[in-house]
Amino acid sequence: MAPSFSTPRRARPAWLLSLVLVAALAGCSGGQEEQAGAGAPGGGMPALPVTVIEVQPTQVPMAVEVMAQTEGAKETEVRARVGGVIVKRLYEEGATVKAGQPLFQIDRAPYEITLAQARAALAGAKAQADQAVREAARLKGLLDKQAVSRKEYDDAVSTDAISQAALAAAEATLHQAELNLAWTTVTAPVAGQSGRAVKSEGNLIIKDADNLLTSIHQTNPLWVRFSLAQSDTAKLAGGHLDPKKVTAVELVLPDGSVFPRKGRLNFLASQIDPTLGTQQLRAEFDNPDAALLPGQFVRVRLATGLRDGVYLVPQSAVIQSDMGRLVMVAGPDNKVAPRPVQAGDWFGKDWVILGGLQPGDKVIVDNLMKLRPGAPVLPHKPGEMPPGMGGPGAGAPGAGKPAGKG
Repeated sequence: MAPSFSTPRRARPAWLLSLVLVAALAGCSGGQEEQAGAGAPGGGMPALPVTVIEVQPTQVPMAVEVMAQTEGAKETEVRARVGGVIVKRLYEEGATVKAGQPLFQIDRAPYEITLAQARAALAGAKAQADQAVREAARLKGLLDKQAVSRKEYDDAVSTDAISQAALAAAEATLHQAELNLAWTTVTAPVAGQSGRAVKSEGNLIIKDADNLLTSIHQTNPLWVRFSLAQSDTAKLAGGHLDPKKVTAVELVLPDGSVFPRKGRLNFLASQIDPTLGTQQLRAEFDNPDAALLPGQFVRVRLATGLRDGVYLVPQSAVIQSDMGRLVMVAGPDNKVAPRPVQAGDWFGKDWVILGGLQPGDKVIVDNLMKLRPGAPVLPHKPGEMPPGMGGPGAGAPGAGKPAGKG
């Protein structure tokens, strides 16, 4: 008899029971998923918790902020007035120096010799001048007595005039020799921050040629040079800068902090640079502690009043797209709606929104990468718990409804 592969009669109830149990579990699980999907907003898509801020119109300072560079109020080149060999540097490079402070010493010996020669020449010229004066006076008395001719007297007067001119020239030569000797000690023409020495001890200085020794920058007050383009002035009232309407001049440092002292405009160009299309300006800042140095790149902020009816939105909430800047808004139905906005400048850590928002709009400030237009969200204010996150099952979609029978 051929072997039979039919299931034994006693095993058949257990097999059927297992099949029925699996089918029941699958049906129960599917029912729960349908109930969860039905309870979630958006037809099955789970709502994403997001933080929103409810924006209201406000006013911010009307300002323009541009790149700038610091420079000394006085940037003076220190040059040697006489030639010679530098024998000593008399200052510390980079230190603050006073006006008239000695900086370099040039070899004095050649100029001391020249000064001695000038003094001797002056003494000789003075003796000759005195003799000529006496001779002219003597001949004048003889001429009155007709003891000498008129020509002899005229020659004596001419000799006196020549000797006086020679005396004046000798005095000028002596004065120049004294100046040259004094100029061998090179002093600071102004007070300020000294630069590095261009020439060192032993270098030969040639007058009116390679005679630059160092430079001095006056850092208090400090000047800041910048320019405004047409796009910058368009942000101001009237489309141009009126110095009388500038309420504050601030300096923004490279780390983002604001220099504690306010500045003031001390130069405004009366014409536009035809090459760059910009208007040149300069501001002045008190800098007694030398916290700022010449040559630094900073930003200048010019405040010209207040702008009303604008909105402040965190920088992280503004998205740059191909169509411009936009923000994500939670609509009345708690669905995501992209909103194109017109953004101005930054104010602190916020964007200044000039247009595109309405009072009471709920701007989404986090989870922006996960958002899609029309997607459901669970908005909550900063610092609050998202809806449905207050406890186990609290506020969750479908919470409190009886589970389907499995």
